[in-house]
Amino acid sequence: MTALTIRLPESVHRAIKELAARDGVSVNQFIASAAAEKMASVMTLDYLRNEAAQGRRADFLAVLDQAPDASPAAGDEPG
Repeated sequence: MTALTIRLPESVHRAIKELAARDGVSVNQFIASAAAEKMASVMTLDYLRNEAAQGRRADFLAVLDQAPDASPAAGDEPG
C-alpha cells in the first residue's frame, strides 16, 4: 500500500466525508474507489479507441448487410 498526500479544497473534502459516511465507508476507501473508477473509465476509453482504430469500414458494412430488412417491433418505432 502507498500513502499519498493530496490537497483538496475544504468544500470537496467536506463533500467526500459526507458521501463516504452515507456509503458507510472510510474517506480512504471512498477516494481509493473513486480513483479506481476514474482509472477504469480512462482505460476503457483507451481500449475502445484502440479497437476502433483497427476497425475496417468494409467489415462493418458486411455485418450490416447480414441484418434482416424488417419493420421495427411494436413499441420500437421511431417517433
